[in-house]
Amino acid sequence: MFFSVVIPTYNRKPILAKCLRALEDQKFDQGQISGYEVVVVDDGSTDTTVEWLQAHANQLPHVRLFQQNHQGPAAARNLGVEKAQGDTIIFIDSDLVVTKRFLQSHADGLQQGARSLGHDLLFTYGRVINTCNFDNPTSEPFKVTDFSAAYFATGNVAIARTWLEQAGLFDTRFQLYGWEDLELGVRLKKLGLKLIKCPDAVGYHWHPPFALNQLPKMIDREIQRGKMGVLFYQKHPTWNVRMMIQMTWLHRLLWGILSVGGLLNERTMASLLQWLIDRGKPQLALELARIFLNWYNVRGVYAAYGERGKGDRSP
Repeated sequence: MFFSVVIPTYNRKPILAKCLRALEDQKFDQGQISGYEVVVVDDGSTDTTVEWLQAHANQLPHVRLFQQNHQGPAAARNLGVEKAQGDTIIFIDSDLVVTKRFLQSHADGLQQGARSLGHDLLFTYGRVINTCNFDNPTSEPFKVTDFSAAYFATGNVAIARTWLEQAGLFDTRFQLYGWEDLELGVRLKKLGLKLIKCPDAVGYHWHPPFALNQLPKMIDREIQRGKMGVLFYQKHPTWNVRMMIQMTWLHRLLWGILSVGGLLNERTMASLLQWLIDRGKPQLALELARIFLNWYNVRGVYAAYGERGKGDRSP
C-alpha cells in the first residue's frame, strides 16, 4: 500500500507548516505500507506559501508541490489525484495536524474493513478534533461538538484511487464554499462503497479562536454554501440532499424561530457575543452565533434556488 496524501491549500502558510511537519514524522509498519508522499496543491495563494515550501523543500522530503490558479478545492484535489503516485489517496485539509500513527491507522482500518466485509468497496473516515490551540493542537480532547455524521468528507478520509476514478472525481463546478466532497460521496455510495470509521486516525483541525471580526467572512461562507447546496440538489434531487443542505420547511421554521425571523443577528447579538469572548468563552459565543449563521444559510439556499428557477419548487 502506497499512500498519496492530497492537500489543497490557499493562504494557510503558518498552519500548513505544522500540518506538513506532522506528516514527515509518521511511524508505520513498512511491511504494510511501502511508502507515502504528500501532494500539496497550492490553489493560487497570495501569501508566501509557495516561497516557504520551496525554501524548506529539504526539510519536507515527502512533499511534492503543484500549483494552479485559484479555482477552488474541488479542482485542486482533482489535480492532486492526477499527480499522485499512490494506489491509495488520503484527503486532508491544510489546517489539519495529524498524530504519528495517522497513516498506520488508516492502513489498519482499510485492511480490517476489507477482511470484515469480504471486499474492498470501502473507505476509512478518521476522527477530526477541532481546536484553536495553535501552539499545541494535539493536546485538544475530543468533544461532543466534534462528532460528524458525514458519509464522505475530505477533512480526513482514505480511499483507493480506483474508486475515485470510477466515481468521476470532484465536480469542479463547486467553486464556492461547500458540498463538493459530500456530492462525490453520493456517487461513491451509488458504487456501493461502505464507510469504515477509523477513530485512531486522528487529525486536529485548527482554527483561530472565534472573534467578531470573523463574522462577515463566516456569513459570506454560509451564503456561498447555500448556492453550492442548490447545485448539489440539482445533481441529486432527493429528500436526503434537501435535508443536508437545509432546504426544507423544517429548517426554515427552526432557524426562523430561533433567530426571531432574523432579528437575532450579527448586530443585535454583538454585545452578548463579545461579553462571552471577553470571559474566555469564544466557543460558546460561536455556538450562539450559529443561530443566525444557519438562518443566513437557509435564506441563501432558497435565494439561490429561486434564481436558478429549475427543479422542484416545493418548500
